[in-house]
Amino acid sequence: MTAPPGRRAARRARVVRRRRLLALVALAAILALIVWVSLPGSSGPTAPSHSSGNRAGGASPDARPGSPQRLAVRRLPFSLPVALQDAAAAPLGSDRAVLLGGLDRADTSTASVSMLDARGVTAGPQMPEAQHDAQGALLGGRVYVFGGGQVSSYSHILSYDPATNSVVQAGSLPTPTSDGAVAAIAGTAYVVGGYDGQQALNTIVAWRPGTSSRVVARLPRGLRYAAVAASGGRLMIAGGSQGEAVSSAILSFDPATGQLRQIGELPAAITHASAVTLGSYVYVLGGRGAAAESQTAAIVAINAASGRCVRVGHLPQPLSDAATIVLGQRIWLAGGLSMGGPVASVLELTPAQGAR
Repeated sequence: MTAPPGRRAARRARVVRRRRLLALVALAAILALIVWVSLPGSSGPTAPSHSSGNRAGGASPDARPGSPQRLAVRRLPFSLPVALQDAAAAPLGSDRAVLLGGLDRADTSTASVSMLDARGVTAGPQMPEAQHDAQGALLGGRVYVFGGGQVSSYSHILSYDPATNSVVQAGSLPTPTSDGAVAAIAGTAYVVGGYDGQQALNTIVAWRPGTSSRVVARLPRGLRYAAVAASGGRLMIAGGSQGEAVSSAILSFDPATGQLRQIGELPAAITHASAVTLGSYVYVLGGRGAAAESQTAAIVAINAASGRCVRVGHLPQPLSDAATIVLGQRIWLAGGLSMGGPVASVLELTPAQGAR
């Protein structure tokens, strides 16, 4: 039976009103969701970040999560006893550091050991023999120096004990190694590349106190003077010398899996630079190009997860071959090589408050 025309019209009007009401309710719900997601601290979905979001301490509250810090640089009110480059260095707690060996202004290797703190420099013991072009690492309260050289490259691993203020040999590398880079992960030191007196080395060597050193990976080519730091359980290897050429590659090595892969490129090829880790970024400090007097003052931050790079500041002068120590959220650069020769200055770098 067909309903009268008036009743059909009333029914259509009710349906139209109901549909309009449902549409308005749906629109209001969508708008409320958008507002909720945009509120600070909401747990709603967010855009993916290029970083894990770990930050160096001292970051300003308004800095963007996952972005690197710009580093403020100041010259400390003391200098090294002599201008020095290519010394080994390591922290001794949060407010002291030690320098071992190095090359002075006369291009002469030294056997000196020096302690640095905020008050200045104190002379320590002598190493068994003069050397330079080594790097050090702090493992279990002692500082270990890996290789180095003078007229020839050395294979020794030296131990400096701050409790007894003495230096002794603690082990040996598989082959003589100078010009290598060193970083430590979970009590194991890793020596990356280097030079054996005849050729550049393509090895990554692992060593921990009380064990024998062993080769755990091979680089694509022999590599000297790379900038290396540990981040998130991996080694970040930036730049370095490959024969007469200079590399811009950023490599990542995972000791847990043995995987070595390239994850990025530096803005410019660099060698004789230093690398340190603050938060989720590795900072490459200074360095030079292929020419002996091509030092740079650039500070480049590498996202350790993605390999992406950004320039975040500069040193007071172009500088390579500096001894680099991380003391909490402070970085000390002791000595180094400028375009005019070795320097005796000690620089302190800290995350700049309010910088983006």
